[in-house]
Amino acid sequence: MSMELSACNVTDRIHALLPQCRFLAPYSRPFPPRRTLVFSSSSAAVCKASVQSVDGGVVSAIESGSATARGSFADTLRLGSLTEDGLSYKEKFIVRCYEVGINKTATVETIANLLQEVGCNHAQGVGFSTDGFATTPTMRKLHLIWVTARMHIEIYRYPAWSDVVEIETWCQSEGRIGTRRDWIMKDYATGEVIGRATSKWVMMNQDTRRLQKVNDEVREEYLVFCPREPRLSFPEANNRSLKKILKLEDPAQHSRLGLTPRRADLDMNQHVNNVAYIGWVLESMPQEVIDTHELQTITLDYRRECQQDDVVDSLTSVEPVDEPEVHGKTNGSALSLAEESLNFLHMLRLAGEQGLEINRGRTEWRKKLGR
Repeated sequence: MSMELSACNVTDRIHALLPQCRFLAPYSRPFPPRRTLVFSSSSAAVCKASVQSVDGGVVSAIESGSATARGSFADTLRLGSLTEDGLSYKEKFIVRCYEVGINKTATVETIANLLQEVGCNHAQGVGFSTDGFATTPTMRKLHLIWVTARMHIEIYRYPAWSDVVEIETWCQSEGRIGTRRDWIMKDYATGEVIGRATSKWVMMNQDTRRLQKVNDEVREEYLVFCPREPRLSFPEANNRSLKKILKLEDPAQHSRLGLTPRRADLDMNQHVNNVAYIGWVLESMPQEVIDTHELQTITLDYRRECQQDDVVDSLTSVEPVDEPEVHGKTNGSALSLAEESLNFLHMLRLAGEQGLEINRGRTEWRKKLGR
C-alpha cells in the first residue's frame, strides 16, 4: 500500500511530521527545496518512510521496527552531535511556551532539564547505556550507576520563548571516587555565553545503595571520550562553584513544610529527579524576593536519596555575610530588598523528629531589570 502527500510548504510538513521534536534550522541556512513525502508499508510490523525531493532523488530513508532503528530515527531528528574531536557534544534547543515562567523567560528548572538532556544524549552518542544512567559495560555488569553529588548553575541571561540555545557538554575524571560534567550554554543567534554549569558525580552500587570507587576498568571505558587536558567551564580561581555551602541553622527564616514527591518527579530509578530538588528549594523563597529579583546562581549538594513516600521540609534563610571585603554589606542576616544582589542558604530535610538532611543549597539573586 502506498500513500503520497503532495509537495507543500516545508514548515507545514515539519509541524505535521515532527510535533514532538525540538527542530530549528540554523538562521543563516534557507529552508531546503520542497519535498514529497511517501509512506509505504507491506505489513503492520514494518513502516518505511522515504523523504524524496520533487525530482525523485532520495534525500533520506528511515526504517523503524527495531530498537536500533528507532534510536537512529531520534538521532536523525535531534539537533546534536559530537564535536569534531569527539571529546564534547553540542545540541541546540528551542525554548517552548510551557518552559517559560512568570518572568516570560525559561525557568531555572527548564535550564536544568536541558542540561540533563544534553548530558544523557552525549552519553548515548558515545555508546553508553540508553537506560538513562549513562553506564559503561563494566558498570552494568557490576550493577553500578552514577549519582549526583553537586550541581552548580550560573545563568547570566535567561532565554525567552522561541529563543534557541546551544549547549556544549563534556565529562572528565574527578579524583578516584567520581567524575565531573561541565556545560556552556550560548544564545545560538549571537554566540553569547548566557550560562555555565558544572557537576560532580559519584558511583553507587544499585543494589546496596553504597558508594564505590571508580575502578580502572570503568575509568578506561569513559576516559577515551574525555578531553586529554583538564577543561573547566569555570576556570577562574576561587570561582563560586567551589564555594562551600554552610549549614542552615535552625530556626530558618522561611519555610515550606510537608512537600511530597509527585509521580512525575520520579526518575527511571524510582527516585526523585535531581531537577525536582531545585523546585523544592525555591518553594520556601519569600515572595517579595521572587517579585523583585531573579535567580542568578544555584549550588546544590546532594546528601541523601529521596523516595516517593518521603515528606520533605524546605527551609531558607538569608546567608550571613562576614567577609569584610564585600562592599556595601554588613554582618547579619536581615533581608533588604534594596540590595542589588541577595544570597540565601537552603536546606531540604525529611519531615519528622530526626529531620535528616537531604540537600544543602545556596542561591544568589540579582535585581530584575527595570526595578
